[in-house]
Amino acid sequence: MQQNGMNWRLEPVQAENKTLLYIYDDVTEYGQFNWNTWEYEESETGAKYFAEKLGEIPDGQTIELHINSNGGSVKEGIAIYNLLKQKENHKVGIVDGVAHSVAFLILQACEERKMCLGTTALIHNMWMCCAGNATQLRKYADDLDDMMEANRQVFLERATITEEELMELMEAETYLTPDKALEYGLIDEVYGKKAIEPKPDDILEKLSQMQRQLNSQQSFREQIAELREKQSGNPGGTSQKNGLLQLFKGMARKGE
Repeated sequence: MQQNGMNWRLEPVQAENKTLLYIYDDVTEYGQFNWNTWEYEESETGAKYFAEKLGEIPDGQTIELHINSNGGSVKEGIAIYNLLKQKENHKVGIVDGVAHSVAFLILQACEERKMCLGTTALIHNMWMCCAGNATQLRKYADDLDDMMEANRQVFLERATITEEELMELMEAETYLTPDKALEYGLIDEVYGKKAIEPKPDDILEKLSQMQRQLNSQQSFREQIAELREKQSGNPGGTSQKNGLLQLFKGMARKGE
C-alpha cells in the first residue's frame, strides 16, 4: 500500500462549482507503520480522515468521487458510505480503474454512479480472519451471515435484480463489466460510451411501416364512407350491416 501522497484529495473546481475526491488505494483504518515512533500513521483512506475532508466541502457544491481501489476494511467502507449518504451535496461517483469489494459499495452512496470503459467491479461475500474453539467459529459464521444480509441492502436499494440473484453473484465472487453493472441496476451510466445510432436502413424501414399503417387507415375510412353513401337511402340498414360484416371479414382474411 502506498501512503506517500494523499489518496483522498480535495480539488475544488470553482468554475464548475464542484469538488473532486479520489480514493485510489485500499480502504483501511490504519496507515503505514512508522518504525521510528512505533506507531501507525494516520490513514488517508479511513472513515475518520474522510469525515474531516467532507467537512471541508461547502454546501451546494457537487462532490465528484473518483474510485480506483481493490476495497479493504468493511467497517471503514460502510462508515464512508454512510458519511457520503448523510452529506446533502449532490454526489457523482466515477470508477476510473477498479471498484472491487467495499469500494463498489461506497460508489452506491452517489446519486449518479458511473463506470468508465474498461473498468471492472467485484461483488463477493465478505470474509474475516478468526480463531477459537468450535462454538466460537460457528458464531463467527453466523455473524458473517448477518453482516452480509445488512451489506446486501445497500445494493438492493436501486438494483434491478432480486436478492436471491444478488446472493448468487456474491457467492460466485463475480466481476462485473460496466454493461453488466448497468444491466443489474448497480450503476446508472457507462461513462464515455456513445449511444448506438440507428442505421439509415432501419430508419427507412420504420418510415415505410408508418406509411403502410397510414395507408391502411385511409383505405378503411374510404370504404366506410362508401358504404354509408350506398346505404343512405336504406331505412332498414340491413344491407349496410351486411356490407360492414363483409368488410371486416375481408380485413380478417388479409391479416391471416
